[in-house]
Amino acid sequence: MAAQPSALDSAWQIFDPPTLAVDQKMQYLIGNFSEFQLATVVTFLLHETVFFLSGLPSLLFERFGLFAKYKIQKKINAPSYQNRCVLRLILYHVCVNLPVMIFSYPAFKFMGLRSSLPLPHWYSDSLSFTPLATKARNILYSIGATGLCTPNGYTSIYATPFGLTSEYAHPAEILFLGFATIVGPALTGPHLFTLWLWMVLRVLETVEAHSGYHFPWSPSNFLPLYGGSDFHDYHHRVLYTKSGNYASTFVYMDWLFGTDKDYRKTKAIEEKEGKNL
Repeated sequence: MAAQPSALDSAWQIFDPPTLAVDQKMQYLIGNFSEFQLATVVTFLLHETVFFLSGLPSLLFERFGLFAKYKIQKKINAPSYQNRCVLRLILYHVCVNLPVMIFSYPAFKFMGLRSSLPLPHWYSDSLSFTPLATKARNILYSIGATGLCTPNGYTSIYATPFGLTSEYAHPAEILFLGFATIVGPALTGPHLFTLWLWMVLRVLETVEAHSGYHFPWSPSNFLPLYGGSDFHDYHHRVLYTKSGNYASTFVYMDWLFGTDKDYRKTKAIEEKEGKNL
């Protein structure tokens, strides 16, 4: 006898968008690649595609002086700095990120990673996966960044960030912050497709936070407690001087520990000076 749908499934079914096209594409991937290949090589290629396509615009904006009125800092990174960043990113991604994906696969598999159809419902992930993954990353990232963002622990030369600098870091920092990103998802035993969606979301968020531009349509203008580019740019701008603003996405950790006080004071002064003009 076929299992009856749960009350939750029935209640949310009218909101569940058609997934036939996505199922077909996932079926193609499952039929042509092993789960190991999907969880490592395909995941790596997906990350590289999303990261460079989302990070390239802010690099071009800065290089060609586009949207200058929305640039948070007036300082411009030299093209040679930008080029060096791109080359080192490729090196770090191939030599650090890809091996981490390969060697972490058994751990994810042990925790319940799966790639089979049917795909999970979006609402089940929203209720179980997202809160844990987000909270774990915010807490671990904030704690880790406090120690890493010192003259001895922080190696980035980009006090004026652009999108691609979001992943420009020492390999040790890459490993720690990567752990902070995946530990929450690993605990939920996610579907691989859910993990891909989480990765894409995290890449887009961190690139936006490091873009160096604050637009009228920036997420921080609409999402409560979301830090975004203006909040995180301050962290880079006054680096090594107890800058604070360590949050990866949502700012409640900085608020709880008072590490955003200088930023709030600076914003209040800027707002007051703006009104007096």
